[in-house]
Amino acid sequence: MAIFRQYIAPFLAILIFTLALVAVSARIFLPSDMAAPAPIGMIIR
Repeated sequence: MAIFRQYIAPFLAILIFTLALVAVSARIFLPSDMAAPAPIGMIIR
């Protein structure tokens, strides 16, 4: 159990934090129309 607390649990926490950080910062590289929030109303052309 000590191995899990000292090595595995911190590694999992850092891994989850890193994945979340990459997912959030990926919006910088999206085109501007995809980075905007979705429209709420109906779009009429």
